[in-house]
Amino acid sequence: MPMIHEILPVGPLQCNCSVFGDEQSGEGLVVDPGADIGQILEIIGRHGLKVKAIVITHAHIDHIGGAQKLKQATGAPVYMNTNDVELQAMLDIQAAWLGMEEPDPVTIDAPAREGDRLLVGASEFHVLDTPGHTQGSISLWIPSEGKVVAGDTLFRDSIGRTDLPGGDGRQILRSIHDKLLPLPEETVVIPGHGQTTTIGREKQFNYFLQGLR
Repeated sequence: MPMIHEILPVGPLQCNCSVFGDEQSGEGLVVDPGADIGQILEIIGRHGLKVKAIVITHAHIDHIGGAQKLKQATGAPVYMNTNDVELQAMLDIQAAWLGMEEPDPVTIDAPAREGDRLLVGASEFHVLDTPGHTQGSISLWIPSEGKVVAGDTLFRDSIGRTDLPGGDGRQILRSIHDKLLPLPEETVVIPGHGQTTTIGREKQFNYFLQGLR
């Protein structure tokens, strides 16, 4: 039985927040609760989920901004790659750049590292290190669902920008080549913003990936 999976674009930058849930166990996992925590909690409540983990793909404000509020509401621990702690400490500066209200500072409870696996019901979420957009960017590969949550690493027809602090253009292409393109072609990619896509489609049509074989 496929997992519950709702994608909610949140905040002014419309970051894709994913709510995953296992119907049998009632366990849930939330990725990138950037804002609009009331709407996220509505989804969690509608499915009767007990959130086991909050996972941050990277520490840009539009992905992490609501994490502390969601943590306080659910009691779930927050996972993030520790290579993004400097960005995490700059949430006030990030807010000023974007003209946004400064969010509550987030306490990270556990590192999210390459090879880590989070279990939600019977489904494993594999942490992939995919730096380049930021130094601590991660993706979550869910083999049983045939899905990868790619944060701002890979988009439909595009890749993550690398001109912000911690960005590295060569590194993001290496991450995509080494970690994402080897996934099965039918794998559904949930990017940090915009429409979902598949690995096969991006191999074929994404201008930025031509020659990345």
